[in-house]
Amino acid sequence: MVDVTTTYLGMQLRTPIIASCSPLTGRIDSLRGLQDAGAGAVVLPSLFQEEVEAEELAAVALQDTGDDFAEFASAPLPDIDWERLGPDRHLRLLSQAKDALQIPVLASVNGTRPGDWAKYARLLADAGADAVELNLYSVNTNPDESSAAVEDRYLRIISMVRAQIEVPLAVKLSQHITGLSSFARRAEDAGANGLVLFNRFYGAEVDLDALAMTSRLALSNPEELRFPLRWIGILRAQRPGLSLAATTGVHSGLDAVKALLVGADVACTTSAVLQHGTGRVGRMLAELGTWLTDHDYDSVRQLQGSMSADNVSDPAAFERAQYMKVITSQI
Repeated sequence: MVDVTTTYLGMQLRTPIIASCSPLTGRIDSLRGLQDAGAGAVVLPSLFQEEVEAEELAAVALQDTGDDFAEFASAPLPDIDWERLGPDRHLRLLSQAKDALQIPVLASVNGTRPGDWAKYARLLADAGADAVELNLYSVNTNPDESSAAVEDRYLRIISMVRAQIEVPLAVKLSQHITGLSSFARRAEDAGANGLVLFNRFYGAEVDLDALAMTSRLALSNPEELRFPLRWIGILRAQRPGLSLAATTGVHSGLDAVKALLVGADVACTTSAVLQHGTGRVGRMLAELGTWLTDHDYDSVRQLQGSMSADNVSDPAAFERAQYMKVITSQI
């Protein structure tokens, strides 16, 4: 038997396939299905800072309204189910998942600015999360805020969260960090145990019939894995002690092989299981195992990083030389 165990964020995982946050990780039945299919860990749906704050503010405003308005004079205000507001539903799902599963359960926190990130992360860690994934997703539109200032803000958030939790901390980044190598070093110094590369943006679209801005879910495809592969290969050479997770474009066991070769500790998948169900994880693991056996590998650890930037004959393949070669070959 090929050994497919791996280490991620200091945790020993039975397989290198992680089920990223999605509607499937928000239900206990599908979480069990992902575990049964062989997932090494699961990431629960994100706690969104803005959503939590808006819910709590709306509930408090409703509670404070009282009899000051005529429409409430003859009927009582509806009871507020506080357990379904704010972080409580996330904490409840986390508790249920920990009771139901034997694999690590990661909590995800998603926001845009310093504030209650640390509090929410601490609540999730205290409730039993095996690790916290900090999702630094933002669209930075302030013309007076430079890219350096944005990165400094992100680093302050990482430091704030790190100071409040003892469990491992992964930071999920977008592709748009200008100096990623430098930021990775500073993120590790600020307390990040790992990076998840990369967050996938769901951009706005124009509805031509309604003449309105809208959005829709667009699932990833394997071609999108190329960018994570490049940066994981580079960062594995530069930050050997930093855990690295590949995400976006992982649809098959062969995609996972590619991620592991360049230096990922794990490969995260969302779109594939949304398209094909929880059993897709088992198929991915079967493909991974077959490839390892066919190429005479005894374990995933033997494979990992063997094609990172410091282990290939031409490290420039991860950089501009590759771009130049592709472009000139099309002329």
